[in-house]
Amino acid sequence: MTTHSGTMHSGTMHSGTTHSWNTRAVHAGKDDLAALGLHAPPIDLSTTYPSHDVVAEAARLDDFAAGNDDGGPPVYGRVANPTVRRFEDALAELEGAQAAVAFASGMAALSACLLAQVAAGKPEIIGVRPLYGTTDHLLDSGLLGTSVTWVSPEEAASAITDRTGLVVVESPANPTLTEVDLRALTDACAPVPVLVDNTFATPVLQRPLTLGAAMVLHSATKYLGGHGDVMGGVVACSDEFARSLRQVRFVTGGMLHPIAGYELLRGLATLPVRVRAASATAGELARRLAEHPHVTEVHYPRLGGAMVSFETSVDPIALVSAVRLITPAVSLGSVDSLIQHPASLTHRIMDEVARKDAGISPDLVRLSVGLEDVDDLWTDLTQALTHAVR
Repeated sequence: MTTHSGTMHSGTMHSGTTHSWNTRAVHAGKDDLAALGLHAPPIDLSTTYPSHDVVAEAARLDDFAAGNDDGGPPVYGRVANPTVRRFEDALAELEGAQAAVAFASGMAALSACLLAQVAAGKPEIIGVRPLYGTTDHLLDSGLLGTSVTWVSPEEAASAITDRTGLVVVESPANPTLTEVDLRALTDACAPVPVLVDNTFATPVLQRPLTLGAAMVLHSATKYLGGHGDVMGGVVACSDEFARSLRQVRFVTGGMLHPIAGYELLRGLATLPVRVRAASATAGELARRLAEHPHVTEVHYPRLGGAMVSFETSVDPIALVSAVRLITPAVSLGSVDSLIQHPASLTHRIMDEVARKDAGISPDLVRLSVGLEDVDDLWTDLTQALTHAVR
């Protein structure tokens, strides 16, 4: 087997507590509930809010347009939402950030980051492959007014110009699970901000802000939600960059829905338990796969986690079609296990040369491990591998 490398807005641990990170995962964003006479967070579905003092509300609206958020009623649902704020506060705390800004999807969150840098006159992006396939496509397309230079981690600093806005990296990477030395990368690229996609690791296993990153991106659809039934994205960052992201969200309308905000906040409470349990199973499956005669290489991060990728000598498409317990589907991070063929689906949008440069071979299969029994998953994988022999 090979490995590769009131409303809180502080984004910090609730004042006066010495509780562990695991405990805060359960309570973050909900510290005021008891004082409100509540146990579960309320879901605010309002699209608009009463404005009896028009002059004062007009001033507040100007403040919202500038990217500020005073924690009061949002004026309009596209601007902010109290339920979504709870999720943002909780995620910021768990990532160790000053703030977090939530969006309707992970790609909406990334798009806001790019648009903010374009608006700041910093449209040049440095990309470290591999990345999620649609992230790669967005950067390569220039659709949002950015340009990209693709580099290895060691080449990133030398590619920086006075118009560089971001260095974008994913570690562990999708789908090869390649790991990057984030501290070395952020030190080398300073003061240019580094955006780390932390979707695979989650703050349970890695907190990139402690390693010098300026922004942490999550497709909240994955592990933060954890049940395959909610879509969202979020960026944890400084107060300053959060204002820029809120400005973009204000005008583009990429607001996370309140029900999604509620489900994501609920997902954070079980995030440590889910990630650690699935990671233990994934590690065991990686060990067994490395010994299977139809598996030529296994990719599993030193960091751990619930994702396993492997190269196979059988037909990978037939393998994916042959599973019975595991679901053949894109996405990841759910309580149930999913398997897919990246070259055909999540990374199909990349051209063949780009996939090759990113180390995504036609024989690579990606497995998102859920909470099923390890022996049941192994039985399904072994029968599928046998069925798919060329």
